[in-house]
Amino acid sequence: MKQTRREWLKTATAAIALPMFIPRTVFAQGNRPGANERLGIAAIGVGRQGDPVLRNILRDRRTTAICVCDVWKRRASEVAARHNVPPEHVYQDYRKVIDHKDVDAIMIATNEQWRGPMCVSAALAGKHLFVEKPVTLTIDDGKRMRAAAKKTGIKFQSGSMQRSDRVNDLACRFIREGHLGKIHEIHCANYESPWLYGMPAEPIPEDLDWDMWCGPAEPVAYHRELFVPRGRPGWLSFREFSGGEMTGWGTHGFDQVQCALGLDDTGPAEIFVEGDKLVPPVFDQATERRVGDAICSKPMLAFKYADGPLVKMNLLDIHFQAALRGGAIFFGEKGKVEIIRGGMTSEPKELAEDWLREYAEHRLPIHEVDWINCIYNGRTPIGDIETGIRTAGICHILSIARYLGRDLRWNPVEEEFVGDAEANTWLAREQRRGFETPDVG
Repeated sequence: MKQTRREWLKTATAAIALPMFIPRTVFAQGNRPGANERLGIAAIGVGRQGDPVLRNILRDRRTTAICVCDVWKRRASEVAARHNVPPEHVYQDYRKVIDHKDVDAIMIATNEQWRGPMCVSAALAGKHLFVEKPVTLTIDDGKRMRAAAKKTGIKFQSGSMQRSDRVNDLACRFIREGHLGKIHEIHCANYESPWLYGMPAEPIPEDLDWDMWCGPAEPVAYHRELFVPRGRPGWLSFREFSGGEMTGWGTHGFDQVQCALGLDDTGPAEIFVEGDKLVPPVFDQATERRVGDAICSKPMLAFKYADGPLVKMNLLDIHFQAALRGGAIFFGEKGKVEIIRGGMTSEPKELAEDWLREYAEHRLPIHEVDWINCIYNGRTPIGDIETGIRTAGICHILSIARYLGRDLRWNPVEEEFVGDAEANTWLAREQRRGFETPDVG
Protein backbone atom coordinates (compact mmCIF):
# COMPACT_ATOMS: atom_id res chain seq x y z
CA MET A 1 0.00 0.00 0.00
CA LYS A 2 1.37 3.41 -0.96
CA GLN A 3 2.34 5.57 2.00
CA THR A 4 0.83 9.06 2.14
CA ARG A 5 3.05 12.12 2.33
CA ARG A 6 1.92 12.90 5.89
CA GLU A 7 2.55 9.31 7.04
CA TRP A 8 6.01 9.27 5.45
CA LEU A 9 7.02 12.59 6.98
CA LYS A 10 5.91 11.34 10.38
CA THR A 11 8.06 8.21 10.00
CA ALA A 12 11.11 10.11 8.71
CA THR A 13 11.15 12.62 11.56
CA ALA A 14 10.08 10.41 14.45
CA ALA A 15 13.67 9.59 15.42
CA ILE A 16 14.57 13.24 16.03
CA ALA A 17 12.64 13.53 19.31
CA LEU A 18 14.55 11.35 21.76
CA PRO A 19 15.34 11.32 25.48
CA MET A 20 18.47 13.20 26.50
CA PHE A 21 20.23 10.27 28.20
CA ILE A 22 19.87 6.52 28.24
CA PRO A 23 20.98 3.68 30.48
CA ARG A 24 24.42 2.39 29.58
CA THR A 25 22.89 -1.08 29.73
CA VAL A 26 21.36 -0.61 26.27
CA PHE A 27 24.75 0.05 24.68
CA ALA A 28 26.45 -2.76 22.78
CA GLN A 29 29.02 -3.26 25.56
CA GLY A 30 26.32 -2.63 28.19
CA ASN A 31 27.55 -4.11 31.42
CA ARG A 32 27.45 -1.00 33.63
CA PRO A 33 24.13 0.36 34.82
CA GLY A 34 23.33 4.04 35.08
CA ALA A 35 20.08 5.86 34.43
CA ASN A 36 21.39 9.03 32.76
CA GLU A 37 24.88 8.41 31.47
CA ARG A 38 26.02 10.00 28.25
CA LEU A 39 27.39 8.13 25.25
CA GLY A 40 31.17 7.98 25.60
CA ILE A 41 32.77 9.07 22.31
CA ALA A 42 36.29 8.50 21.01
CA ALA A 43 37.89 9.65 17.77
CA ILE A 44 40.61 7.92 15.76
CA GLY A 45 42.00 10.23 13.06
CA VAL A 46 41.13 13.90 13.59
CA GLY A 47 42.48 15.56 10.46
CA ARG A 48 40.67 17.08 7.50
CA GLN A 49 37.53 14.92 7.79
CA GLY A 50 37.67 13.57 11.32
CA ASP A 51 37.82 16.87 13.18
CA PRO A 52 34.56 18.36 11.78
CA VAL A 53 32.72 15.03 12.11
CA LEU A 54 33.77 14.78 15.75
CA ARG A 55 32.53 18.32 16.35
CA ASN A 56 29.12 17.45 14.95
CA ILE A 57 28.91 14.35 17.14
CA LEU A 58 29.87 16.23 20.29
CA ARG A 59 27.36 19.02 19.67
CA ASP A 60 24.73 16.47 20.65
CA ARG A 61 24.17 16.79 24.42
CA ARG A 62 23.75 13.03 24.73
CA THR A 63 27.48 12.56 24.06
CA THR A 64 30.71 13.24 25.89
CA ALA A 65 34.30 13.07 24.64
CA ILE A 66 36.40 10.35 26.28
CA CYS A 67 39.62 10.18 24.27
CA VAL A 68 41.28 11.29 21.03
CA CYS A 69 43.75 9.33 18.93
CA ASP A 70 45.90 10.45 16.00
CA VAL A 71 49.35 9.42 14.81
CA TRP A 72 50.28 13.14 14.87
CA LYS A 73 50.40 13.85 18.61
CA ARG A 74 50.20 17.63 18.26
CA ARG A 75 47.00 17.42 16.24
CA ALA A 76 45.45 14.95 18.65
CA SER A 77 46.33 17.17 21.61
CA GLU A 78 44.85 20.29 20.00
CA VAL A 79 41.57 18.55 19.19
CA ALA A 80 41.43 16.96 22.64
CA ALA A 81 41.90 20.34 24.34
CA ARG A 82 38.93 21.81 22.44
CA HIS A 83 36.70 19.06 23.82
CA ASN A 84 38.09 19.01 27.39
CA VAL A 85 39.76 15.63 26.97
CA PRO A 86 42.62 15.34 29.49
CA PRO A 87 46.19 14.84 28.15
CA GLU A 88 46.37 11.34 29.60
CA HIS A 89 43.55 10.32 27.24
CA VAL A 90 45.36 11.48 24.09
CA TYR A 91 46.81 8.52 22.20
CA GLN A 92 48.78 7.65 19.09
CA ASP A 93 47.93 3.93 19.27
CA TYR A 94 44.32 3.16 18.36
CA ARG A 95 44.32 -0.02 20.43
CA LYS A 96 44.24 2.07 23.60
CA VAL A 97 40.98 3.61 22.38
CA ILE A 98 39.39 0.24 21.72
CA ASP A 99 40.48 -1.04 25.13
CA HIS A 100 39.15 2.03 26.97
CA LYS A 101 36.29 0.90 29.21
CA ASP A 102 34.40 4.22 29.04
CA VAL A 103 34.28 4.36 25.23
CA ASP A 104 30.90 3.33 23.82
CA ALA A 105 31.25 4.64 20.26
CA ILE A 106 34.13 5.55 17.97
CA MET A 107 34.49 7.88 14.99
CA ILE A 108 37.16 6.62 12.54
CA ALA A 109 38.59 8.89 9.83
CA THR A 110 42.02 7.46 9.07
CA ASN A 111 43.62 6.71 5.74
CA GLU A 112 42.00 3.70 4.12
CA GLN A 113 44.50 0.90 4.70
CA TRP A 114 43.58 1.16 8.38
CA ARG A 115 39.81 0.77 8.02
CA GLY A 116 39.73 -3.03 8.13
CA PRO A 117 41.90 -3.64 11.23
CA MET A 118 40.38 -0.77 13.20
CA CYS A 119 36.74 -1.37 12.34
CA VAL A 120 36.80 -5.11 12.92
CA SER A 121 38.70 -4.75 16.22
CA ALA A 122 36.33 -2.05 17.45
CA ALA A 123 33.20 -3.92 16.37
CA LEU A 124 34.35 -7.09 18.13
CA ALA A 125 34.88 -4.98 21.26
CA GLY A 126 31.25 -3.85 21.04
CA LYS A 127 31.96 -0.24 20.08
CA HIS A 128 29.46 1.53 17.82
CA LEU A 129 31.15 2.98 14.73
CA PHE A 130 30.92 6.08 12.55
CA VAL A 131 33.39 5.46 9.71
CA GLU A 132 34.39 7.86 6.98
CA LYS A 133 33.76 6.67 3.45
CA PRO A 134 35.02 4.60 1.78
CA VAL A 135 34.63 2.18 4.66
CA THR A 136 36.90 -0.43 3.05
CA LEU A 137 40.11 -0.74 1.06
CA THR A 138 39.31 -4.23 -0.20
CA ILE A 139 36.38 -6.59 -0.67
CA ASP A 140 37.77 -8.77 2.10
CA ASP A 141 37.63 -5.80 4.50
CA GLY A 142 33.90 -5.56 3.95
CA LYS A 143 33.22 -9.23 4.57
CA ARG A 144 35.04 -9.14 7.89
CA MET A 145 33.42 -5.88 8.99
CA ARG A 146 29.96 -7.20 8.23
CA ALA A 147 30.62 -10.37 10.21
CA ALA A 148 32.03 -8.47 13.19
CA ALA A 149 29.18 -5.96 13.30
CA LYS A 150 26.60 -8.72 13.07
CA LYS A 151 28.30 -10.68 15.84
CA THR A 152 28.10 -7.86 18.39
CA GLY A 153 25.08 -5.92 17.10
CA ILE A 154 26.76 -2.53 16.97
CA LYS A 155 25.36 0.45 15.05
CA PHE A 156 27.64 1.25 12.12
CA GLN A 157 27.19 4.46 10.12
CA SER A 158 29.24 4.99 6.96
CA GLY A 159 30.16 8.58 6.24
CA SER A 160 28.10 8.85 3.02
CA MET A 161 26.47 12.03 4.26
CA GLN A 162 24.45 12.70 1.10
CA ARG A 163 22.09 10.03 2.44
CA SER A 164 21.07 12.55 5.10
CA ASP A 165 20.59 15.45 2.70
CA ARG A 166 16.85 16.10 2.28
CA VAL A 167 17.01 16.74 -1.48
CA ASN A 168 19.23 13.75 -2.20
CA ASP A 169 16.97 11.60 -0.06
CA LEU A 170 13.87 12.79 -1.92
CA ALA A 171 15.50 12.45 -5.34
CA CYS A 172 16.50 8.84 -4.68
CA ARG A 173 13.04 8.06 -3.38
CA PHE A 174 11.47 9.59 -6.53
CA ILE A 175 13.36 7.13 -8.73
CA ARG A 176 13.06 4.19 -6.36
CA GLU A 177 9.26 4.51 -6.25
CA GLY A 178 9.06 4.40 -10.03
CA HIS A 179 8.05 8.00 -10.76
CA LEU A 180 10.56 8.14 -13.64
CA GLY A 181 9.36 4.80 -14.95
CA LYS A 182 11.73 1.97 -15.74
CA ILE A 183 15.38 3.12 -15.70
CA HIS A 184 17.28 1.98 -18.77
CA GLU A 185 20.59 3.85 -18.43
CA ILE A 186 22.58 5.83 -15.84
CA HIS A 187 25.52 8.16 -16.45
CA CYS A 188 28.17 8.75 -13.79
CA ALA A 189 31.42 10.68 -13.64
CA ASN A 190 34.60 8.95 -14.80
CA TYR A 191 36.26 8.38 -11.42
CA GLU A 192 40.02 7.83 -11.39
CA SER A 193 41.83 4.79 -10.04
CA PRO A 194 44.93 5.30 -7.86
CA TRP A 195 48.56 5.21 -8.88
CA LEU A 196 51.78 4.18 -7.07
CA TYR A 197 54.03 5.87 -4.54
CA GLY A 198 57.75 6.45 -5.00
CA MET A 199 58.53 9.86 -3.47
CA PRO A 200 61.86 10.62 -1.75
CA ALA A 201 62.27 10.66 2.01
CA GLU A 202 61.89 13.83 4.04
CA PRO A 203 62.55 14.23 7.77
CA ILE A 204 59.72 12.81 9.86
CA PRO A 205 58.24 15.33 12.33
CA GLU A 206 59.28 14.32 15.84
CA ASP A 207 55.71 14.08 17.16
CA LEU A 208 54.48 11.90 14.25
CA ASP A 209 54.39 8.10 14.54
CA TRP A 210 55.07 7.32 10.88
CA ASP A 211 55.30 3.57 11.36
CA MET A 212 51.79 3.59 12.85
CA TRP A 213 50.58 5.80 9.99
CA CYS A 214 51.74 3.18 7.46
CA GLY A 215 50.21 0.44 9.60
CA PRO A 216 49.08 -2.58 7.54
CA ALA A 217 50.78 -1.23 4.39
CA GLU A 218 54.45 -1.83 3.71
CA PRO A 219 56.27 1.18 5.21
CA VAL A 220 57.32 3.88 2.75
CA ALA A 221 59.39 7.03 3.04
CA TYR A 222 57.70 9.98 4.73
CA HIS A 223 56.92 12.95 2.52
CA ARG A 224 54.78 15.95 3.47
CA GLU A 225 52.78 15.57 0.24
CA LEU A 226 51.88 12.00 1.19
CA PHE A 227 50.79 12.84 4.73
CA VAL A 228 47.92 15.07 3.57
CA PRO A 229 44.81 13.46 2.02
CA ARG A 230 44.56 15.75 -1.01
CA GLY A 231 47.58 17.81 -1.96
CA ARG A 232 50.29 17.29 -4.58
CA PRO A 233 48.88 14.68 -4.75
CA GLY A 234 48.21 13.41 -1.20
CA TRP A 235 47.74 9.85 0.12
CA LEU A 236 44.27 9.56 -1.36
CA SER A 237 45.84 9.21 -4.81
CA PHE A 238 48.12 6.27 -3.98
CA ARG A 239 47.04 2.63 -4.27
CA GLU A 240 49.07 1.59 -1.22
CA PHE A 241 46.79 3.64 1.03
CA SER A 242 43.59 4.35 -0.88
CA GLY A 243 41.27 3.52 -3.76
CA GLY A 244 41.98 6.91 -5.38
CA GLU A 245 39.19 9.16 -6.53
CA MET A 246 37.38 5.99 -7.60
CA THR A 247 36.57 5.55 -3.92
CA GLY A 248 37.11 9.17 -2.84
CA TRP A 249 34.31 10.56 -5.02
CA GLY A 250 32.95 7.33 -6.46
CA THR A 251 31.51 6.25 -3.12
CA HIS A 252 29.36 9.39 -3.22
CA GLY A 253 28.15 8.95 -6.79
CA PHE A 254 27.60 5.20 -6.72
CA ASP A 255 25.94 5.50 -3.32
CA GLN A 256 23.24 7.62 -4.96
CA VAL A 257 22.85 5.02 -7.73
CA GLN A 258 22.46 2.17 -5.25
CA CYS A 259 20.03 4.16 -3.11
CA ALA A 260 17.90 5.33 -6.04
CA LEU A 261 17.62 1.83 -7.49
CA GLY A 262 16.87 0.22 -4.12
CA LEU A 263 19.90 -2.08 -4.49
CA ASP A 264 21.73 -1.35 -1.25
CA ASP A 265 22.27 -5.04 -0.49
CA THR A 266 23.71 -6.12 -3.83
CA GLY A 267 25.91 -4.95 -6.70
CA PRO A 268 26.69 -5.22 -10.39
CA ALA A 269 26.73 -8.49 -12.33
CA GLU A 270 28.95 -7.41 -15.23
CA ILE A 271 31.76 -4.90 -15.76
CA PHE A 272 32.73 -3.69 -19.22
CA VAL A 273 36.14 -2.29 -20.16
CA GLU A 274 36.82 -0.22 -23.26
CA GLY A 275 40.53 0.25 -23.99
CA ASP A 276 43.91 -1.07 -22.91
CA LYS A 277 44.56 -1.93 -19.27
CA LEU A 278 45.85 0.70 -16.89
CA VAL A 279 49.51 0.49 -15.96
CA PRO A 280 49.54 2.90 -13.02
CA PRO A 281 52.45 5.35 -13.01
CA VAL A 282 54.86 5.65 -10.09
CA PHE A 283 55.14 9.25 -8.95
CA ASP A 284 58.50 10.20 -7.43
CA GLN A 285 57.98 13.94 -6.88
CA ALA A 286 55.28 16.36 -5.78
CA THR A 287 52.79 16.48 -8.64
CA GLU A 288 49.38 18.02 -9.25
CA ARG A 289 46.64 15.44 -8.92
CA ARG A 290 45.28 16.14 -12.37
CA VAL A 291 48.43 14.65 -13.92
CA GLY A 292 47.87 11.21 -12.45
CA ASP A 293 44.09 11.46 -12.72
CA ALA A 294 44.33 12.01 -16.47
CA ILE A 295 46.29 8.76 -16.81
CA CYS A 296 44.23 6.75 -14.34
CA SER A 297 40.82 7.66 -15.79
CA LYS A 298 41.41 5.13 -18.59
CA PRO A 299 40.33 2.67 -19.84
CA MET A 300 36.66 3.63 -19.84
CA LEU A 301 34.33 1.55 -17.69
CA ALA A 302 30.67 0.60 -17.44
CA PHE A 303 28.71 -1.90 -15.41
CA LYS A 304 25.32 -3.54 -15.41
CA TYR A 305 23.08 -4.93 -12.73
CA ALA A 306 21.38 -8.29 -13.25
CA ASP A 307 18.06 -7.44 -14.93
CA GLY A 308 18.91 -3.79 -14.30
CA PRO A 309 20.17 -0.67 -16.07
CA LEU A 310 23.55 -0.05 -17.64
CA VAL A 311 25.73 2.44 -15.75
CA LYS A 312 28.21 4.34 -17.91
CA MET A 313 31.17 6.29 -16.51
CA ASN A 314 31.49 8.79 -19.31
CA LEU A 315 30.90 12.33 -18.08
CA LEU A 316 34.32 13.66 -19.02
CA ASP A 317 33.01 17.18 -19.45
CA ILE A 318 32.33 17.40 -15.68
CA HIS A 319 35.65 15.83 -14.74
CA PHE A 320 36.43 18.16 -11.83
CA GLN A 321 32.98 19.50 -10.92
CA ALA A 322 32.46 18.26 -7.41
CA ALA A 323 28.68 18.54 -7.26
CA LEU A 324 28.15 16.31 -10.28
CA ARG A 325 30.84 13.85 -9.19
CA GLY A 326 28.67 13.19 -6.15
CA GLY A 327 25.63 12.03 -8.12
CA ALA A 328 24.38 10.59 -11.38
CA ILE A 329 21.97 11.14 -14.29
CA PHE A 330 19.10 8.67 -14.60
CA PHE A 331 17.30 8.07 -17.91
CA GLY A 332 13.86 6.53 -17.60
CA GLU A 333 10.60 6.05 -19.48
CA LYS A 334 9.23 9.42 -18.38
CA GLY A 335 12.31 11.58 -18.80
CA LYS A 336 15.63 12.33 -17.14
CA VAL A 337 16.58 13.10 -13.52
CA GLU A 338 19.93 14.47 -12.43
CA ILE A 339 20.91 13.94 -8.80
CA ILE A 340 23.81 16.08 -7.64
CA ARG A 341 25.09 16.99 -4.19
CA GLY A 342 22.16 18.76 -2.57
CA GLY A 343 20.24 19.09 -5.83
CA MET A 344 17.70 17.47 -8.13
CA THR A 345 16.75 18.58 -11.64
CA SER A 346 14.74 16.89 -14.36
CA GLU A 347 13.57 16.95 -17.95
CA PRO A 348 10.72 17.72 -18.11
CA LYS A 349 11.52 20.13 -15.29
CA GLU A 350 8.15 19.83 -13.55
CA LEU A 351 8.96 16.25 -12.50
CA ALA A 352 11.53 17.46 -9.97
CA GLU A 353 9.81 20.76 -9.19
CA ASP A 354 6.46 19.19 -8.33
CA TRP A 355 8.06 16.42 -6.27
CA LEU A 356 10.23 18.76 -4.20
CA ARG A 357 7.30 21.10 -3.68
CA GLU A 358 5.11 18.24 -2.44
CA TYR A 359 7.71 17.30 0.17
CA ALA A 360 8.83 20.81 1.09
CA GLU A 361 8.38 20.01 4.80
CA HIS A 362 10.58 16.91 4.70
CA ARG A 363 13.50 17.05 7.14
CA LEU A 364 16.18 14.60 8.24
CA PRO A 365 18.60 14.71 11.18
CA ILE A 366 22.20 15.35 10.20
CA HIS A 367 24.21 12.22 9.50
CA GLU A 368 26.01 12.14 12.84
CA VAL A 369 22.79 12.69 14.80
CA ASP A 370 21.07 9.91 12.85
CA TRP A 371 23.82 7.57 14.08
CA ILE A 372 23.41 8.69 17.68
CA ASN A 373 19.64 8.34 17.42
CA CYS A 374 20.02 4.76 16.20
CA ILE A 375 22.30 3.84 19.08
CA TYR A 376 19.50 5.06 21.36
CA ASN A 377 16.49 3.60 19.59
CA GLY A 378 17.94 0.45 18.01
CA ARG A 379 17.00 1.35 14.43
CA THR A 380 19.23 0.94 11.38
CA PRO A 381 21.30 4.01 10.42
CA ILE A 382 20.49 5.67 7.11
CA GLY A 383 24.00 4.83 5.85
CA ASP A 384 24.46 1.52 7.62
CA ILE A 385 27.35 -0.89 7.19
CA GLU A 386 25.80 -2.78 4.27
CA THR A 387 25.34 0.36 2.19
CA GLY A 388 28.93 1.42 2.89
CA ILE A 389 30.39 -1.97 2.03
CA ARG A 390 28.38 -2.36 -1.17
CA THR A 391 29.14 1.12 -2.49
CA ALA A 392 32.87 0.81 -1.81
CA GLY A 393 32.77 -2.66 -3.36
CA ILE A 394 31.59 -1.25 -6.68
CA CYS A 395 34.60 1.05 -6.71
CA HIS A 396 37.02 -1.77 -5.90
CA ILE A 397 35.83 -4.12 -8.63
CA LEU A 398 35.80 -1.31 -11.21
CA SER A 399 39.44 -0.46 -10.51
CA ILE A 400 40.36 -4.15 -10.65
CA ALA A 401 38.77 -4.36 -14.10
CA ARG A 402 40.69 -1.26 -15.16
CA TYR A 403 44.02 -2.70 -13.98
CA LEU A 404 43.35 -6.05 -15.66
CA GLY A 405 41.97 -4.45 -18.83
CA ARG A 406 39.15 -6.91 -19.46
CA ASP A 407 35.44 -7.45 -18.95
CA LEU A 408 34.56 -9.24 -15.75
CA ARG A 409 31.54 -11.01 -14.30
CA TRP A 410 30.74 -10.44 -10.64
CA ASN A 411 28.73 -12.52 -8.19
CA PRO A 412 27.27 -9.99 -5.71
CA VAL A 413 26.03 -12.73 -3.38
CA GLU A 414 29.41 -14.44 -2.90
CA GLU A 415 31.27 -11.15 -3.55
CA GLU A 416 33.75 -12.68 -5.95
CA PHE A 417 34.49 -12.70 -9.68
CA VAL A 418 33.00 -15.50 -11.75
CA GLY A 419 35.46 -17.76 -13.57
CA ASP A 420 38.50 -15.47 -13.15
CA ALA A 421 41.02 -16.71 -10.60
CA GLU A 422 43.46 -13.88 -11.30
CA ALA A 423 40.85 -11.20 -10.64
CA ASN A 424 39.93 -12.87 -7.35
CA THR A 425 43.52 -12.49 -6.12
CA TRP A 426 42.82 -8.74 -5.97
CA LEU A 427 39.99 -9.05 -3.43
CA ALA A 428 42.30 -9.02 -0.40
CA ARG A 429 45.72 -7.61 0.38
CA GLU A 430 48.64 -8.90 2.35
CA GLN A 431 48.94 -6.93 5.58
CA ARG A 432 52.09 -6.20 7.53
CA ARG A 433 52.70 -8.49 10.47
CA GLY A 434 51.34 -7.03 13.68
CA PHE A 435 48.77 -4.88 11.88
CA GLU A 436 46.47 -7.56 10.46
CA THR A 437 42.68 -7.43 10.46
CA PRO A 438 41.46 -9.87 13.14
CA ASP A 439 39.62 -13.05 12.30
CA VAL A 440 35.98 -12.77 13.34
CA GLY A 441 35.50 -16.46 14.09
